[in-house]
Amino acid sequence: MVESIEEAWSYLRKNTPEPEALQLIPEAMARKYMAIPVAVDGNVLRVAMANPTDILALEALASWSQMRIEPEIAATEEILEAIDFNYKAYEEIEKQISSITLSDGNKIADQLVIDTATEAPVAQALTLIIDEAVKARASDIHLQPGEDKLRVRYRIDGTLHDIFSLPLITVAPIISRIKIIANMNIADHHRPQDGQFSIKTKGRLIDIRVGCIATIYGEMATLRLLDKSRATLALPELGFLPESMQTYEKMLKVPYGIILVSGPTGAGKTTTLYASINSLDQVERNIITVEDPVEYRFSNINQIQVNPRAGLTFASGLRSILRLDPDVILIGEIRDAETANIAIQSALTGHLVLSSIHANDAVGVVLRLLDLGVEPFLVSSALIGVIAQRMVRTICSNCARPTNVSPAESIVYNQEIGEQRSEFLYGSGCNSCANSGYRGRTGIFEIFSTSDEIKTLLVKGSTSTKLRSQAIKEGMITLLKDGMIKVKQNITTPSEVLRNAY
Repeated sequence: MVESIEEAWSYLRKNTPEPEALQLIPEAMARKYMAIPVAVDGNVLRVAMANPTDILALEALASWSQMRIEPEIAATEEILEAIDFNYKAYEEIEKQISSITLSDGNKIADQLVIDTATEAPVAQALTLIIDEAVKARASDIHLQPGEDKLRVRYRIDGTLHDIFSLPLITVAPIISRIKIIANMNIADHHRPQDGQFSIKTKGRLIDIRVGCIATIYGEMATLRLLDKSRATLALPELGFLPESMQTYEKMLKVPYGIILVSGPTGAGKTTTLYASINSLDQVERNIITVEDPVEYRFSNINQIQVNPRAGLTFASGLRSILRLDPDVILIGEIRDAETANIAIQSALTGHLVLSSIHANDAVGVVLRLLDLGVEPFLVSSALIGVIAQRMVRTICSNCARPTNVSPAESIVYNQEIGEQRSEFLYGSGCNSCANSGYRGRTGIFEIFSTSDEIKTLLVKGSTSTKLRSQAIKEGMITLLKDGMIKVKQNITTPSEVLRNAY
């Protein structure tokens, strides 16, 4: 029997629930009584419980399992994690899918296209796929048809994982079901389409953005799960180092000019932009955004959805909102020369403009603007600063262990931090992190602020090397150094930083 609080917090880390025990108590009952079966010993079922003195729960579990219950105390958070990890609905998905494939394969797809009932097998299977993704903390679901099967993959903490596969015959009905609820054209199987829908799962409403396109084996679809809690993060929660946080907050206090955020897809640019505008005074300022698409909705911000069919692009939308007396303008992305030039002009005419742009690092953003045709003197006048960022996975605290690393990792760490080390904290893999060694993500940042010296170099047309050297001389922390500082703080690992920032 667990005797201390410390033991309660670690009970499920040391005792993995056995499959035969899990079969005795259904997931719904486990969640209701905050209890998960761990092991079977003869006629005794050992159960981890948040409240082992709950007589009603013990009686209900004993009645259902027809076994004597031996309770063990465990932390509520650990029990919830264990339930999410151990109760998989894959068998139920296969059961629903099997009822689809029992019929004539040539006719079943046409039949299911018009079957919009939520009780239909294909609808149930899709709901279960989404439920499992939410439980696994996935940001995306990939449904990818192959030569002989449909691959179902989840992107968890930025990394894709093969979860399970389904018969190839299920591609058409599942994609058709997605198109129906996302208000897409189910009769068009050739042109790319996108849509959006909401679904209630695990007691909360999840917004899902859908994109689909035809491949040689059938249509593939990607579902982006939009987590509102991630969009409402405050700036200090993103992973800024204290000195970087001070620099960025100082940039946001400049009344007019342009601030750009760069990084690859999935680097957290939108999250940073939302956190930035949410940190500004929304009572005394008129904040207007132009986005494609509007991923998250906020109450005190005027958000505009790009609609090319109606002639509303980033450039035309930006021209229009300049007549609406904005104080702060958020542009989803600068993609072309027209949008870049209008954004710079807006920044020069008394507006604070924030936007994202694709470039490899902070100095690369300046070169990207020049490449889009913006004059160097305009860039030097309008640009407040640039943030380059990446997302790195954080070490799972449940299974972190000191581990020896490769010489390359030690060398780079030594170059950036000036400290000789060959042993770093790595996760060994456990239930909490799906045996990956990582749980959750944080940002690493490179903040390029335009000082008078940098503006002079810009006007003179200096190279990126000179601009970067001057920025580092003035105190800019590079992406690699920011990441290695977080390695020193036992937040992430050297290999994770090198994978994203080297």
